[in-house]
Amino acid sequence: MADRSMQEIRSSYAGQLLAAAGIPADPPLLAAFASVPREHFTGAPPWELRGGGREHAALSSDPADLYRDVLVTLDADKGLNNGSPSLHAAGLHALVPRTGETALHIGAGTGYYSAILAELVGPEGRVVAVEVDAVMAARARRCLRPWANVELFEGNGADWPRRPADIVYVNFAVDRPAERWVDMLASGGRLLFPLGVPAGPARGSAPTYSARAGYLLVTRTPQGLAARFLQGVSFVWSAAIPLADDESHARLGAALRRGGGAAAVRSLRWKTPQVAGEWYSEEDWGLSTEPPGGGV
Repeated sequence: MADRSMQEIRSSYAGQLLAAAGIPADPPLLAAFASVPREHFTGAPPWELRGGGREHAALSSDPADLYRDVLVTLDADKGLNNGSPSLHAAGLHALVPRTGETALHIGAGTGYYSAILAELVGPEGRVVAVEVDAVMAARARRCLRPWANVELFEGNGADWPRRPADIVYVNFAVDRPAERWVDMLASGGRLLFPLGVPAGPARGSAPTYSARAGYLLVTRTPQGLAARFLQGVSFVWSAAIPLADDESHARLGAALRRGGGAAAVRSLRWKTPQVAGEWYSEEDWGLSTEPPGGGV
């Protein structure tokens, strides 16, 4: 009876997440969130929960409380959380994982969203989960044992994928994409990562988050690299990629602050010369309001 009750709670939770994310219908995503037990990835209670209508963090030992749109603290000193499920639902919906695909989950934490991805690509597919924190990686390896199609690596997420991937899903903020994330995208492949600027020093002992960031979806098309921002986000900052300089951060921050500007982005320029009039421009990459290939 208890198992059936928790399954009912998970099913209700899945429906609420999709509604909160504004997703009209996505049966595979609904089934994935309804089937993966979140408490399997959050450690022993009591859990520290944030969000879900609460003004302050709260402690709970009731597993049902995990099935709300809340983030769960995994390591407060490092600023590591099992993040907002509705945010991840929106991201995974935009990535459109398909049965049999290969997906990279970079910044896997303890593996909850890696398991969701594993459900979405199915037994015929493959998920490579990468986590830089040794303690989190060890926990994820244990937690993900029931999913035979997931392989967990401890390491720097900028070093993956090692071979072409259909999906690259990044769960930490950066000020530019890592080379492999773009270079190793398969034809039709999708990359989703938080692009932004840090709130403070990203190499200090205290956790640093993005001051301003957006979820950027990049798709490899026959015409080139299509790109669009999904929504504003806040993620823990990553040390995976060397920080850009202050001038670049100032320009990127200004671009992200421009009212409605991010919504006009349509393509990513990658390892080609700069083009005048780009929404954001660095020497070897940039974001443009023009479609990939310059077409209509």
